[in-house]
Amino acid sequence: MTTNLNNSLKAIELPEPAFAHCKSLFEALKLRRTVRTMRAGKLPLQVMGDILWAAQGVNRRSGGPFNGPGRTAGSASNSQEVRVYVALEEGLYLYKPDSHSLQLVLAGDQRALAIGPGQASLGASAPMRLIYVADLECFKRSGFDEPRLHDVEGQKAYYYLDTGLIAQNVCLAAVALGLAAWFHNCNRAAVEKVLGLGSHELALFGQTVGYEEV
Repeated sequence: MTTNLNNSLKAIELPEPAFAHCKSLFEALKLRRTVRTMRAGKLPLQVMGDILWAAQGVNRRSGGPFNGPGRTAGSASNSQEVRVYVALEEGLYLYKPDSHSLQLVLAGDQRALAIGPGQASLGASAPMRLIYVADLECFKRSGFDEPRLHDVEGQKAYYYLDTGLIAQNVCLAAVALGLAAWFHNCNRAAVEKVLGLGSHELALFGQTVGYEEV
């Protein structure tokens, strides 16, 4: 059973990212691979925070051509249109990059939302699954009002590319921390229903992170 908390949302403050005891970028690139079988076991808060910071955390508070906070993953004209939802055993959260925290959206285990129909048994025990959602309204608040930001095909190209940048960051961070990762489809219809997404919001993909089953 799940409980919709609506206005009584709770937050988890994540620790600042730690860079000790991580593999180098080139080691991570060498070892990067898709792992679909993962065992149960919760991720420490520090590790979870490091993964999410790598996904699209704030790595500079100001600077660049558009000012404002910059993130670890680029986006079209700094639109930052992709939201990262975090499905844990205890609930579904929204990652808030500016405060580096998790905001509870829905209590209860919603990890099944992050995997496409027909693949639910793969990685089902993994502790964390991410769901990527695009908000097309963000293109109206971009740093540079490029014409393609208002074109349907242009928007599609951008939010698919920007999701890929985030997902690759997650893959490399997972490898660097000794974890497994798998980028995949999500249950789009279920995500859109459970989150009550509007016409300007699109459920895109999912990603599983955890300990490889050996």
